Amino acid sequence: MKQPNWISNGTKKPYYLRKEISFSGAVAKATASVCGLGQFVFYVNGQKVGDHELDPGWTDYRKYMEYVDFDVTSLLVAGTNVLAAEVGNGWYCAEQLDPDLVSEDGGYAFHFPPFMPPNPNPYQPYGDCLPFAMQLTVEYTDGSTEVFSADTSWKTRPHAITLSNIYGSEACDGRLVPKGWNAEGFDDSDWTAACEATVPDVPLVLQFQPAIKVIHTYEGKLCGTVNGNEIYDLSQNISGLMTLTVSGKEGDVVRLYPAEKRDEHGDADQMAKNWMLIDNVITYVIGEDDVEETFRMTFTYFAGRYVRVEKPETVTVHWLAADAISSAWKTDGEFASSDERLVKIHDMIERTVEANMVSVHTDCPTIERFAWQEPNHLMAPSIFYLKDGRLLWKKFFLDMRMAQHTADDYFLDFEGNKVYPGDGLVPSQAPCYIPNVLPVPGMGSFYDIIPWGSALILGTRWYYKFYGDLEVVRENYDAAKRYFGHLLTKVTDDGFINHGLGDWGNPDNELARENIETAFLYADADSLAQFAELLGQPEDAAYYRERAKEICENYNDKLLVQDENGRYCYRVFEHPDELFMTQSAEALPLFWGMVPDYAKADVEAAFKKTLDDKGAFVAGEVGLPYIIQTAAALGLHETIFAFITKETHPSYYAFVLDGETTLGEYWENNPRSHCHDMMGHIIEWFYNGLAGIQPLEPGFKKVLVKPYLPKSVDEVNCTYHSVNGDISVSMKWENGAVALDVKADEGISLTVDESFLKEEMA
Repeated sequence: MKQPNWISNGTKKPYYLRKEISFSGAVAKATASVCGLGQFVFYVNGQKVGDHELDPGWTDYRKYMEYVDFDVTSLLVAGTNVLAAEVGNGWYCAEQLDPDLVSEDGGYAFHFPPFMPPNPNPYQPYGDCLPFAMQLTVEYTDGSTEVFSADTSWKTRPHAITLSNIYGSEACDGRLVPKGWNAEGFDDSDWTAACEATVPDVPLVLQFQPAIKVIHTYEGKLCGTVNGNEIYDLSQNISGLMTLTVSGKEGDVVRLYPAEKRDEHGDADQMAKNWMLIDNVITYVIGEDDVEETFRMTFTYFAGRYVRVEKPETVTVHWLAADAISSAWKTDGEFASSDERLVKIHDMIERTVEANMVSVHTDCPTIERFAWQEPNHLMAPSIFYLKDGRLLWKKFFLDMRMAQHTADDYFLDFEGNKVYPGDGLVPSQAPCYIPNVLPVPGMGSFYDIIPWGSALILGTRWYYKFYGDLEVVRENYDAAKRYFGHLLTKVTDDGFINHGLGDWGNPDNELARENIETAFLYADADSLAQFAELLGQPEDAAYYRERAKEICENYNDKLLVQDENGRYCYRVFEHPDELFMTQSAEALPLFWGMVPDYAKADVEAAFKKTLDDKGAFVAGEVGLPYIIQTAAALGLHETIFAFITKETHPSYYAFVLDGETTLGEYWENNPRSHCHDMMGHIIEWFYNGLAGIQPLEPGFKKVLVKPYLPKSVDEVNCTYHSVNGDISVSMKWENGAVALDVKADEGISLTVDESFLKEEMA
């Protein structure tokens, strides 16, 4: 879309737009390029165009914006045609972000908890009104072309949706719905002319990541009545758009309260554990007496499984359902097993991934909806086995590059003074709408965190391994170098990185910052050396190899010690007066190849001991993927299987027994958030451990299949649709032996290693 006209109704409230046009000839093809911020819906002749939801994708609107192209040829008719749109808030001019201004129907507004200092850098709207732009390019059969643009001749009026909160509340007054407003013959004489709008002067790019779409519809089932209110169960915790069909008396108010769980009385429970009330509410006002009316959310999405319906006795609910939405609707991995526990764990995590992919990768759809970056590398292998991440991750990488700091970027401290985070910094969130840039006393930085910012480097590494796309390495290389330069300014006198969050989510609160964060510094240097070699930059490669060597030598000099028996292990730096080990502190140097040859067998034994001592995976999201993969590399598959199927926390299966349909944030019953994919790393093991599908060359052109079938599991079937073809593994126990069937598409070089299976049969 080139140099569009931006129009609006002049307010920060949702509105309708319409325009009738006629063509000068027979139409061969017509393409509409559309952008409405924060979210829009586009119509031609009364029909919604396309199957997208919540267009366009979320971005930092001060850096770039997205528009969407639609082929509308089949929707046009001879004579008069009506172009129409709805525009709502989204993040562009987000409503109800001040908790002190929340109205009865305003719903939840995120704010930092009381133990954290007040944020001196709150959310700032991107404009003073909600803008809209459209260009309809019509190609006629005679070869000529005509372009129709949105301008001030378009008519507008306020929307029946009177409030649209980015965190999931929406209020609609059925009395204000203009029936037939987007079709020919509607009388818009009392509508006003649109006005010109101003938007940030930034690139407007075609939306290239997968659009948000409906992936499943869940019908709400009435499961009880509490305090006179009906409680519905959608059967699945989702990110979704609620649909309500009701009848009643004009002006009757119906309120829907979604929640992830029910309380001890069976009511929909919106209290987030140890946090705050997620008091979202979806409100509908009946428009006519005794007529079935249907309302569906338009500009925001709710999150949850259960719904409390508060209504007067005059109102009847005829239908309540929700459309689950996601950008991750293309599936690349299929897993089945005779062990129902494995299937439920797999499906629980897949549903969690889907619920957190909405053009950005959110940490949770309920409390924060922030695009925290750490799962974009920590969870990358698991998600890449599950879903097609190619275009999604290109969007994530672009957001990271756009968010990267220059030396001139600053925020304010508590006294209003300017704080300059530093050139090259990649923030922990991208896009970041509510920055929390000042370190929290006793907790570390929530903005400048190496396992978060390193998503730009390590996410690229995983992307190249799975998809073999060197262009992504090239796109991110300069920004990755700048970020590594920023990290070097954070190295302590001891040669460590330690200013972030360490092993965030560790149930024992053993964060091991120096150990964890410095291992990532090494991994970043090692990755940059590999990138430089791939891109033909030998001087850069030598530089980063030297940095990696220095980091590794210092790490081993100060952390690699001998126990009372003279065996090598890694001590946790935070425990200077004792030899203290954690699973993560042993696993990361093993995984990244930092352990000297002379100490490797001892460190492997120390790692195994940390597993045996705990009898479970005791780690946060940062260390967990490395623990699982290190255990797998050492052949500890039976240990992994036993840990993930434990019936008590920490365990994936414990969430299933808790009745969860998505993965909890932390290893506990009734976690703060019930839909966090940040610790779903076991999926990687399902595909590269159980099924044993491992790439030997980028893009799975050359594949090793080294499967493992637990003795207690009768059968496992797995297929991965790689960018170079399908790889399928089927195995089952027959007469005391494992029958194995491995297939790969033509062009994939396949090696099968049955050693793990033979060990099990022995």
